Amino acid sequence: MIHPTAIVSPEARIGADTHVGPYCRVGDRVRIGERCHLESHVVIEGPTTIGNDNRFFPFGTIGFQPQDLKFKGEETFLTIGSHNVFREYVNINRGTKGGGGHTKIGDHNFLMVYAHVAHDCILGNHIIMANAATLGGHVVIEDHATIGAFSGVHPFCRIGIHGYVGGYSVITKDVLPYSKTVSERNTHAFGVNTIGLERKGFTSEQITSIKAAFRLLLQSNLNTSQAVEEIRKKIQSAEVQVLLDFIEASPRGVIK
Repeated sequence: MIHPTAIVSPEARIGADTHVGPYCRVGDRVRIGERCHLESHVVIEGPTTIGNDNRFFPFGTIGFQPQDLKFKGEETFLTIGSHNVFREYVNINRGTKGGGGHTKIGDHNFLMVYAHVAHDCILGNHIIMANAATLGGHVVIEDHATIGAFSGVHPFCRIGIHGYVGGYSVITKDVLPYSKTVSERNTHAFGVNTIGLERKGFTSEQITSIKAAFRLLLQSNLNTSQAVEEIRKKIQSAEVQVLLDFIEASPRGVIK
């Protein structure tokens, strides 16, 4: 199902029932799975591997070389999972040798107009990036996170599981799992993303334990290390353990 105006490399591999619309271009070493839909004017370069049931809206640029002055043409990769939506003008770059050489996007993600995913980023599943949300290189976004419109995430930062970043934020440290984090002049975590967790099926007991941990972390007079020790002593739950593991693995520090 390839439109006559589309240009598809003979080295590309296109899965069954995939639609390549008008004026699309699919380059060498691109593998696209089954039932994908390239609306029109989508350009995909390789090496890129794309799973099944993905939808690409017009003027997206997928799998181009990284925007990194250290890049010298070495072979790097982009891998995209299944059931993702990439709206108009979304831009996703391949990796760099210095960053592991691989940009990865999981399943069931929704990237809105002008979203940008730079080199060596790793995105999990069920992530929303709103209009013009921008990720610098080497950013890790964990499952079910949301990045608000026109927000920028500094290279090497992480966004924790179920984290919510408000619009127009500038993220220069790691965003805590489950948190609502917004920057005005300075970036602050404003407590637990309760509504988001309820929508995702978290029980009241799970949310209560997360809130108790956040009170110690954000509202006490303890520093981060002291708060982590108090949380470890007083609160025992799998969700809180995720929060503690995230903090302890953070090389840049976390936003409080």
